[in-house]
Amino acid sequence: MGWIVAAVVVVAGVAVAAGVFLNRKNDSVTSSGSNTNRVAAVTAPSPAPVVSTSRPPALATASTNKLPSIEVNQAVMVTVELDFGKTVPTIAEALREIDRRYQPDDGQGRTFAILDAYGEPTPQGKLHISMHVSMEKPGLGTLVFRRTGEVLWQNRIVAATNAAPFTGKNLLIYLDDGAGKAVTIDGSSNPSTILDASIKEAGVLVRAFWPEGAEREMTFLYSACGCPVKAMVKRVGEKTPRTKELPVMFPDDPSVMLVINRLMGW
Repeated sequence: MGWIVAAVVVVAGVAVAAGVFLNRKNDSVTSSGSNTNRVAAVTAPSPAPVVSTSRPPALATASTNKLPSIEVNQAVMVTVELDFGKTVPTIAEALREIDRRYQPDDGQGRTFAILDAYGEPTPQGKLHISMHVSMEKPGLGTLVFRRTGEVLWQNRIVAATNAAPFTGKNLLIYLDDGAGKAVTIDGSSNPSTILDASIKEAGVLVRAFWPEGAEREMTFLYSACGCPVKAMVKRVGEKTPRTKELPVMFPDDPSVMLVINRLMGW
């Protein structure tokens, strides 16, 4: 079982976190003259509100048939440079200016989710931003820069050929042991903080396993593609603050961020 989180609106509760990493395909997509292909590294503060649009079921047409296709349970990295004028926003602020447009084949829900995003201003005064996009169900998926109407990314998402259909997501959390090995955080006791959870492999509390002042990499899994989102975090007494702010984590799933923020004290 895992920290089970509702995919919409409200967190259902917290249960046992135990599981394995899922390996899926990661591709890179670039736009607006950018060819950066970086791997998402660490997390950011509170999630940005999602601006999304659900549209009628996707119907195959001559134009949509020409779109590149990608299977459910896979992911792409969309990298673009956006012009916001004189004031370059933060990554979290920029995500509010990017519309998520879904056209699911079955007419219900969304077709993809942004898992994390990071970037920095360019010397030309634009914002370089990379978004890790996970495919959830068949249909069309589009990212649009609201200020200009520019289509940043668009794909036809198709059913996976050798995988079970996506039915939901569990939150899994892993902690680096300081030697490069990830251990599983066990939340079966419904801990109030991450330090009060236990290490599944060691049978001890996180507070006993994580030395004071030590910086550790934490990995969060909550996606159809099984893609990890990582954060660098430091043990400071009873607190576990992040040591790096980017990328913004799970901006399209604020409910799971409620759980993570509570556990980590972010």
